[in-house]
Amino acid sequence: MNGIRNENFQGGAGRGVLFSTTSTTSACSYHNAGETVKILESRRGSTVSERESWSKKGDYLLSLVGFSVDLGNIWRFPYVCYQNGGGAFLIPYILMALLCGIPLFYLELALGQFQRTGCVTVWSRLCPIFEGLGYAIVMVNILVSFYYNTVIAWAVYYLISTFTSSDLPWTTCDNAWNTDNCVSSYDTTGDGLLVQHDNDSVSPAAEFFERKVLNQHLSSGLDDIGAIKWDLMLCLLAVYITVYFSLWKGIKGSGKVVWVTATLPYFCLLVLLIRGVTLEGAADGMLYYLNPKWEKLFSAGVWVAAAAQVFFSLGPGFGVLLAFASYNKLHNNCYRDTIVVSAINCLTSFLSGFAVFSFLGYMAVRQNTSMENVVTEGPGLVFIAYPEAIATLPWSHMWSILFFIMLITLGLDSTFGGLESVITGLSDKFPVKIGGHRELFVAALVLFSFTGALTTITYGGQYVIQFLDTYGAGTTLLLVVIMEAVVVTWFYGVRRFMDDIFSMLGLRPNLYWTVCWCFISPAFLLFVVVFALVTIEPLEFNGYVYPVWSTVFGWCLSAASLAWVPCFALYKLKNTPGTLKERIMYLVKPNSEPDHVMLDDMDSKPVFV
Repeated sequence: MNGIRNENFQGGAGRGVLFSTTSTTSACSYHNAGETVKILESRRGSTVSERESWSKKGDYLLSLVGFSVDLGNIWRFPYVCYQNGGGAFLIPYILMALLCGIPLFYLELALGQFQRTGCVTVWSRLCPIFEGLGYAIVMVNILVSFYYNTVIAWAVYYLISTFTSSDLPWTTCDNAWNTDNCVSSYDTTGDGLLVQHDNDSVSPAAEFFERKVLNQHLSSGLDDIGAIKWDLMLCLLAVYITVYFSLWKGIKGSGKVVWVTATLPYFCLLVLLIRGVTLEGAADGMLYYLNPKWEKLFSAGVWVAAAAQVFFSLGPGFGVLLAFASYNKLHNNCYRDTIVVSAINCLTSFLSGFAVFSFLGYMAVRQNTSMENVVTEGPGLVFIAYPEAIATLPWSHMWSILFFIMLITLGLDSTFGGLESVITGLSDKFPVKIGGHRELFVAALVLFSFTGALTTITYGGQYVIQFLDTYGAGTTLLLVVIMEAVVVTWFYGVRRFMDDIFSMLGLRPNLYWTVCWCFISPAFLLFVVVFALVTIEPLEFNGYVYPVWSTVFGWCLSAASLAWVPCFALYKLKNTPGTLKERIMYLVKPNSEPDHVMLDDMDSKPVFV
């Protein structure tokens, strides 16, 4: 099937042209296959060898599931669903998945599997003028690692705290970190009635998170982030040590780790769901979660929220799907993988809503308040509301252990994926300097990420995390994926790309996939970007308004990631010989093939260089 080629596709040079006419090789001579391999080796600076592959198909699928199902499925989707129409939100969510998320997921898997290389080399191969796109992806992943691992460290801190006392430490107000405003939501008077709270009251769970775990009260904002919190630093160090020893040996090692880290969250989530639906008030919470608000469907913001949720949940654009798929066997059914993993991801998001809102309904009953007063998202949900609810259950320590193990494993899988994208991308680009010293490079990368994360475990670390989360990825990642779709379908050529898929699967993508790749998916993402920029508001967190200098610096940080694209384009234009027109024409066409295509061509016909 590899031999099925079409040499006349639009959007790229013919398949039979091994080297461009602008090649640095000046003499024209005939070489046998062995000599040609040597030439290919010298040009690429590496050997033509069998690429490392997954030991089992299960390693690969669980790595995909582990990456795509992350903390956002637990702390983000349920709230977004409730906020944007409840059950009615499932309509735009499913449509956005079908028209935007799943097509882009399939595009990256198929591209990575055929090209068999990481996020840097793949773009220099498909369209050299866009080589900077790969470095932009690398930078986004590194910025995300600065704060994402800190959230995992918080969960580690909570898990350790579960073992330190007979009572969970976030249940009482008589600890050293508590203030006079601390009032338990479940305290009662002598008559058995719940204590009435005033506007200044704070729950012990909130004070434990903000004053014990973070020491947030010792920072006034981004201008005064304070000192590093040493016990949190040790938790972060434990996370990075785990990450290093999971990644240092490549996918052979990480592929085994995910059998625990990708499956354990489902066991924990299932147990919590079963317990949650048996609680008093659970039915009210789940009805509140799904209660359809049909009028919301006429709001553009709801559709934007659906597209953003699908996109950031499935995870195209991080280069992880490219990296994981590049280690597949050439004829692996990546189409089936796309459908299976996408379905698992979306169903996990949906089911996690029942687990979350059943507990929130229980909290509303226990506190004798309305659902609006207990519904929250993000860190406030998983580090305040959920632990507070768990603490009221029998065997609360067991439920706490299950819950925080679930959070840790969910986070670790996504961290594995993000850093593996960086490792694979740079190892393929520099196979001798980096690829040949993987253990040392992984150690250097982990150390660099750990150093960058130290600002997020200061007293004002929450302000840093919100800042990086807003400007580190977000709009930048959306623009990266738009450029990916444009490069593949319009520069490389959608017909050529479809032929690549046919050579792997014996199945040519139908009109649905073509239209989504070429038009619908990038158009929807562009609409999300424009909508976000038009409706942008000053960044705030817990009433703190970020200073102007931080906004300027934030946009500079976003621009720094994207700047790799035009900078590399200018560099390529400057250093490519020929007239401006010749340089542009050369740089917008594929200039090399994957090794398996080169070797197939050498076996089938003589090669002239």
